[in-house]
Amino acid sequence: MPEGHVLHRLAAAHRERFAGRPVRVDSPQGKFADAAALLNGQPLEAAEAWGKHLFLGFAPVGWVHIHLGLYGKVAFGETPVPPPVGQIRLRLANDDHWSELRGPNTCALRTDEERAAVAARLGPDPLREDADPERAWRRVSASRSAIGTLLMDQAVIAGVGNIYRAEVLFRHGVAPHRPGRELDRATWTACWEDLVALMREGVRLGRIDTVRPEHTPEATGRPPRVDDHGGEVYVYRRAGQPCLVCEGPVATAKVAARNLFWCPRCQPR
Repeated sequence: MPEGHVLHRLAAAHRERFAGRPVRVDSPQGKFADAAALLNGQPLEAAEAWGKHLFLGFAPVGWVHIHLGLYGKVAFGETPVPPPVGQIRLRLANDDHWSELRGPNTCALRTDEERAAVAARLGPDPLREDADPERAWRRVSASRSAIGTLLMDQAVIAGVGNIYRAEVLFRHGVAPHRPGRELDRATWTACWEDLVALMREGVRLGRIDTVRPEHTPEATGRPPRVDDHGGEVYVYRRAGQPCLVCEGPVATAKVAARNLFWCPRCQPR
């Protein structure tokens, strides 16, 4: 599932291509056809992300709420718009650009109140200017749940997924099994600030890089990482491989149906 930086990139891409201009809207697949008919010809007035949710604002009609889930994809192109191929849930177009949404978990038209209700269920998003890390800290510091589980809870922090979860905990030497209430405030603040910086880089580069300069392939002479997710990381999907810092084996375990990765030496329990 895409992590939060991907949704912020998609919001920016929609603003760049469609903001302030009337948009042709249709649903070749048909599942969003009624809402598309209401939106067709309206200008796109806003495009923003909150965690793993994308909101496209077409006032006064409402907001298109998109959650990609595991299989959702968005593609962009320049006009002319090609004939529809496959299951296109939502297509936007103007005289210069088009976008196509396929396979989302959610694609629904929301009112202002419904959009606000979705956002209210989410924790602070490190990529948003209005993020309040204190909200997340209150949840973390009061919880017996493992910090590795809390970071994946979108009601605690919105936008953090499996990669950022594993990497930020490694970078700060925090065992993923440590209860949230055992985390001290200074460590939490450092983790939050690191997430802000790492995820902003993710928005800028379009990939997740978490390795510090002294541990890059160029600095250490090791081969670059080859992975369909791209980017240089410390522990994510490196189970059994030597830690880039201590050379001990990276561990993995299944937690809440997701693979957790950590270094037992660098992140002692």
